[in-house]
Amino acid sequence: MGCLPLPILFVLGFLIGRAVGGVDGALWGAGIGLATGILLGGAFIALVRRRR
Repeated sequence: MGCLPLPILFVLGFLIGRAVGGVDGALWGAGIGLATGILLGGAFIALVRRRR
């Protein structure tokens, strides 16, 4: 898992936002992608800690 999903989701959100909404969409998409990456990373850490 590591930290790789954060930049991947950031760039993916940027590209999808750019395709859908232009420059403003790219900013929103990048922000949503970053937030999603942080949330998924936090959920993953919570699940790993709960398994112990």
